[in-house]
Amino acid sequence: MPEKSRYNIDTPSTDVLSYIYSENETPADAPIWIDADDTSNSLSLKQLLYWARRLGVGLDKLGIQQNEAVMMYTNNHIFIPVLYFAVAGSGRIFTGCNPAYGVDETSYQLENTGSKAIFVEPPYLDTVLKAAEKTGVPRDRIFLFSDRPCEAKHGIKDFRSILGSEQESSQWQWHRMTPQESKTRTAALNYSSGTTGLPKGVIVSHQNIIANVEQSIYMRNLEQPSSPSPERWLGFLPLYHAYGQLWSIVAAAITQTPCYCMRSFNYRNWLSHIQNHHITHIQTAPPILVMLAKRPETQEYDLSSLVNVLCGAAPLSKELQNEVSAKCGLKVIQTWGMTEVTCSCLHVPGGRDDRSGSVGLIDPNAEMKLINDEGQEVGPGERGEIYVRGPNITLGYWRNEQATRDAFDAEGFLKTGDVAVKDEEGWHWIVDRKKELIKVKGFQVAPAELEAVLLENEHVADAAVCAVQGEYEELPRAYVALKEGSKGRVKEEEVQKWIEGRVARHKRLDGGVRFIDEVPKSVSGKIQRKLLREWAKTDPATTAPKAKL
Repeated sequence: MPEKSRYNIDTPSTDVLSYIYSENETPADAPIWIDADDTSNSLSLKQLLYWARRLGVGLDKLGIQQNEAVMMYTNNHIFIPVLYFAVAGSGRIFTGCNPAYGVDETSYQLENTGSKAIFVEPPYLDTVLKAAEKTGVPRDRIFLFSDRPCEAKHGIKDFRSILGSEQESSQWQWHRMTPQESKTRTAALNYSSGTTGLPKGVIVSHQNIIANVEQSIYMRNLEQPSSPSPERWLGFLPLYHAYGQLWSIVAAAITQTPCYCMRSFNYRNWLSHIQNHHITHIQTAPPILVMLAKRPETQEYDLSSLVNVLCGAAPLSKELQNEVSAKCGLKVIQTWGMTEVTCSCLHVPGGRDDRSGSVGLIDPNAEMKLINDEGQEVGPGERGEIYVRGPNITLGYWRNEQATRDAFDAEGFLKTGDVAVKDEEGWHWIVDRKKELIKVKGFQVAPAELEAVLLENEHVADAAVCAVQGEYEELPRAYVALKEGSKGRVKEEEVQKWIEGRVARHKRLDGGVRFIDEVPKSVSGKIQRKLLREWAKTDPATTAPKAKL
């Protein structure tokens, strides 16, 4: 029998904008989104609604219809919540693209989402213009997007040029969704590789977002003593990513917690912001804990305000968890999730000083079962793939019905590809992963995507990619079969270098390239990834470059 969460909560059933802004209530004017470098630059809930209304008018005038996508391509800044709530709240679909992506990666997401407009930070305009030209997005649907006014560049205007007037915006109203609409209408498309294949658009409904925020806050507050001083968060997680969106945008808004936004991550700056802004809680991923534990700069800053670290996005060893807890005098709370569950679905209760390496208990209103390789449900102490069902689970993959069918079982449980064990009390530990994707610094890398890029190399006849274990995280490694005329003429390092300029930084082959005679495949032509993983284990991890922190 699937295990149901021991917790049940009521969650609103509406759209994300109505979730934050109830009818007949005056929004608060205290700063919520604050520029970490310049605290005079901030937005309150009241100010955000003012800008979101004006942008909503602008989107209407552009003729962007309901259920059509709008893409964001930028580093973090305080106006991203404006775009997020204006787009999703007005019945359109928000999709964020990693600004580290190259032209081909950006083109893929543009084409797959069918985005009708692009909001781009000026430094990344050249990449977006090339991607837009490749996919047929008109230049007059591209807008410069920053928290400061921008001069026109290459004929592309500031997004402020399309905003409605104050009079227009004061009369603009969004459609407050019914419970049924909340469950079925798409608010965001966040990209994931799922358990296999190329990146896919994960359909995140309004109900998914609201439910997961409510679940996460409930679990975070369990056993956490109330504090006389308000919490302060540091928003450094990228806001094109589900993890950052859930906490730094929606959860910050609904809890009215000040969130100091970092434009990009730098470790010294990160430490100084914790010290200078008296940050109390952060949401992060294992690579940051590696820095806290290992980097000497940690000792140079006063981190005493920090009381709680929520860590997810990738596996975290209990040894590293406990090293950081002891060194910094705080609680490290683990969570488990994936883009397909909106953000998370297992949490260690927020006030618990857990040293076991567990990812915790099932979130409210959700249920799980662990399934072994024979398709049988297993009990406590036995390994099984996590299957999960609940109000935060994706509706499926955008424009990919086959992948959606493959992702769910007959009872509607999502097959996650992560392998866990649980104890008699319902506590879970992640022990393995069945899915193909590689986790680098908390980001997903799809082997199929890298394989497609490698096949563009004139010397490569075939290629297969898998993960090799680095010092603290996984690294992508390619096993490459060369064309006959290239054997003996091309070095492994040359192929590794060649791909660097064609993919985002976290997708580079830092696990190395290994030449082989033939890529192992099944009779049906599928790459035998299990064999690749065995090869990677026998090739010592110390031969791979260490992760650059």
